Amino acid sequence: MKVYTRGGDDGQTSLFGGKRVSKDDARIWAYGEVDELSSAIGLAAVELEHADLLAWMPRIQSTLFDIGSELATPDVDSDARRRDTIPRVREADVLQCEAWIDLLDQELPPLTHFVLPGGTRAAAALHLARTICRRAERRIVELSRGTPLAPTIVHYLNRLSDLLFVLARVANARAGVAEPQWIGHERARDHGSA
Repeated sequence: MKVYTRGGDDGQTSLFGGKRVSKDDARIWAYGEVDELSSAIGLAAVELEHADLLAWMPRIQSTLFDIGSELATPDVDSDARRRDTIPRVREADVLQCEAWIDLLDQELPPLTHFVLPGGTRAAAALHLARTICRRAERRIVELSRGTPLAPTIVHYLNRLSDLLFVLARVANARAGVAEPQWIGHERARDHGSA
């Protein structure tokens, strides 16, 4: 099978099932954001030095692939054949994110300031993935206004962004690197007004 097909040269692409749509269709935007998120998580995984955290990344990426498959399949809920063959994100996937968050929270001091993205390379990459996750979530919420989608998709992305935030904090904590903190009004007081 060739990588290129020339099928998209006219600015259209095929959804699962063969329906042709414009490459700027809301559904394409939505699963494109999920694909970007998976790539960002792959980049963050390269920077992770902790086997326990690294072991979670393929499961997260596989769940995102399932979400992309569901988003790329029109009428997945109304077509019994598609409903039974397309992998779907489950409430158990959402609960797994929550369990990981609860486990990692035990390693962290309570938050007393807003945290700025940064610290170690791994933490910065995880924060970038978190912001892409939020963007994907916004696109999917937008798509859901006119397209029936399983609510677990948004539940999962919402929880995943929380998990990525906690993972970034843990990456810094385990490396002994202080989290960059937002100083807000302290900055203005210390540096005077411009």
